[in-house]
Amino acid sequence: MVTLNIDDLQEIDKFRNLQLTLRDRWKTSELFDNSEADILIIPSLSIDQGELLKVEGCEHYEERLLFSLMRLRNPRTRLIYVTSMPLHPSIIDYYLQLLPGIPFSHARHRLLLLSTYDASLKPLSQKILERPRLLERIHKALRLDKAFMVCYNSTFWESELSLKLAVPLYAAAPDLQIWGTKSGSRQIFQESDVPLPDGSELVKNCEDLANAAADLWERQPTLQRMVIKLNEGFSGEGNAILDLRQIMDFAPGKADHIHRVAAISDRFLHLRFQSLQETWANFSQRIPELGAIVEAFIEGEIKHSPSVQGRITPNGEVEILSTHDQILGGPDGQIYIGCRFPADANYRCELQELGLRVGKKLAEKGALERFAVDFVTVDKGNGKWDIQAIEINLRKGGTTHPFMTLKLLTNGRYDLSTGLFYSQQGRPKYYIATDNLQKPSYQGLLPNDLMDIIAHHRLHFDSGTETGTVFHLMGCLSQFGKLGLTSIGDSPQEAEDIYNKVIEVLDQETSGDHSDHAIFSDYNFPMTGDGYSC
Repeated sequence: MVTLNIDDLQEIDKFRNLQLTLRDRWKTSELFDNSEADILIIPSLSIDQGELLKVEGCEHYEERLLFSLMRLRNPRTRLIYVTSMPLHPSIIDYYLQLLPGIPFSHARHRLLLLSTYDASLKPLSQKILERPRLLERIHKALRLDKAFMVCYNSTFWESELSLKLAVPLYAAAPDLQIWGTKSGSRQIFQESDVPLPDGSELVKNCEDLANAAADLWERQPTLQRMVIKLNEGFSGEGNAILDLRQIMDFAPGKADHIHRVAAISDRFLHLRFQSLQETWANFSQRIPELGAIVEAFIEGEIKHSPSVQGRITPNGEVEILSTHDQILGGPDGQIYIGCRFPADANYRCELQELGLRVGKKLAEKGALERFAVDFVTVDKGNGKWDIQAIEINLRKGGTTHPFMTLKLLTNGRYDLSTGLFYSQQGRPKYYIATDNLQKPSYQGLLPNDLMDIIAHHRLHFDSGTETGTVFHLMGCLSQFGKLGLTSIGDSPQEAEDIYNKVIEVLDQETSGDHSDHAIFSDYNFPMTGDGYSC
């Protein structure tokens, strides 16, 4: 985790005192009325750069917070959005034209776009701090008594930026980010009485990791696989699978502890990494720096990967915002590909209850704003599901932007009693979302080309019916052939059909070979239950 001189206790106190002013300011961003707010969006991916590089097109992920532009539907909200490199004008126009009831020119007048013109892999917040004139311009553009700052994740870079600008940051303080690590998550689950897989404490070297894995195997002799996790992995890219079936001669009861540790150490050379470009040589070098844990791999024939999202308000209240069934890919289903909303009716209410426990414990620790909890659920038959918590994310993740897109476009509400989202007309809404619709044939498409395709085939979101597709990560398209989207329907099947229509159209427009399938569509995931009650 990044550390700067702001870890001085006096600086942390200043940061927390500044955050106290959020209690009055943050509410204005939630209301679509005439209340005033200036919102500074800093979409800096201030995470370990070695892990970030495993995500193709990561330099464009600053676009994932562009759903925030929809806050301009409040006619007295002003917004400043800062990026490393300038955004294509067509992308900005696309979002502003989604706003219902607001003239395009009125919204554009209240939006200030700024850029560092720096394409390096340093975190955006660091780039801004290195540019005093840009800092001054941002400072002058804000009404400081009405302003607050939001970010992708909170580190000491964002804290320093908050203090330099005298603008409170609506996010968990950097010294609390430990609760979003793999080891910190396990501690929160234990303190919250939330079920979790058997696993280890944080270790800092390969020898201790092998010993921890051997200890785990001895506690659970029937284990077939384990997961090795870097403490600060991203989207599952920092995970590796240790297959014990290859070393069963050293299982508990067949060998002593010392030989079991040696066999596991040898097996580290053959770990199955979720990132295709990862190697043990590189992975092992990160362990002393980031730390690692080992955890039992949850087996099961019918197994889902749901998550629950919540937030902690500046007043200390814990709210559940949504549940999703995650769609995972990679060699062992460890990498986040996309999601379906809501999670299956068989377990989404229980997810809400478990998420609330975690949120209350995080609030006790002093955390603020977004949190998400990932789970693994296994069908045990007769309507029973085994639910195990896997990790906490104290940042805006892959499920944040699709849900906020739905909420800000429809001004609807999430209903805890059903686990469904209802539009203002009382219709339940469903969606499928992904950051990873990717094909080589899509490479070379410019943002303007995508706009032409959207318009010609009527793929846009219809504010009248409140159905259709909202696109994001459009900056990834030309170089990487990669695109994000959220397909919204009035039923799970309609959302699926809308999504599939997008793939069909893009295939037609970019290739004559329709047998080629998009990466996202290769993952067949059970449809979300459409029950109206939990």
